[in-house]
Amino acid sequence: MTNNDHKENRTLSGNLLDDPSDPKFVTALARGLALLRAFRDDEVYLSNQSFATRTGLPKTTVTRLTYTLCKLGYLVQGDPGGEYRLGPGVLTLGHGVLAGMEIKDRAQLELADICRGDNPHVAAALGERFGQSVVYLATHRSPNSVSMVFHLGAQVPLFYSSIGRAILMGLPEDEQDALLDDALRAAEPADHLRLKAGLSRARDDFTRYGFCTSFSDWRKEINGIAVPVRAAQGGSLYAINVGGFAFLNPAETLIDIYAPRLIQAAQTLSQRPQIDA
Repeated sequence: MTNNDHKENRTLSGNLLDDPSDPKFVTALARGLALLRAFRDDEVYLSNQSFATRTGLPKTTVTRLTYTLCKLGYLVQGDPGGEYRLGPGVLTLGHGVLAGMEIKDRAQLELADICRGDNPHVAAALGERFGQSVVYLATHRSPNSVSMVFHLGAQVPLFYSSIGRAILMGLPEDEQDALLDDALRAAEPADHLRLKAGLSRARDDFTRYGFCTSFSDWRKEINGIAVPVRAAQGGSLYAINVGGFAFLNPAETLIDIYAPRLIQAAQTLSQRPQIDA
């Protein structure tokens, strides 16, 4: 399979749409889920053409998928022949997962504690890996915060964001390398050096500081630091971060003030919760 083939068989977030080498892989299911993931922040409606463009799937395939997802309640069509929005069925998929994550409720208290103080423009989040991204499961930020990237369900890149790099540092080195190989196969050649540098930076920072950084590495205007969290119950891997707009959250402030809080919160979340007798 060529590099182009790999790109065509993956979504923008690095998730497989097709894997001919795996007989157990259900391509139709992967493609349907790719449509549900195609919506971006602040978008309500998408057309069949938009789905086709973002997933790389033929429009005829997209038409069949949107019809099926509407029948199942995961998409709703505004008008006959019109655009689609996410339906109530999507909420049922995520509600059970989030409701069952005890660590999410504990994290809310820790995230609030990390952000305490006079800076209303710092935010924190708990995330879990999803393909080549990290999805925020819990967030905390001031109502007056100007940070627009720390919100529930937001996805940030694995190799460029601080929380993504922290997730990587919670994995064995061979798994880190395997994820990098996957990312390189799906990426344009021009991005290869940046991806490799992201993993190298994560390893260097974690060895030096005990946490990972991303100072304008993902988006020039964003600074962040993060640490991995291994849940004592079930052993699932998460990470927590803190940061925001760089001009309001310089690297020195994050390292000197917020890093100790972040590390303490990660240690607390990694412990089994106490149960009162």
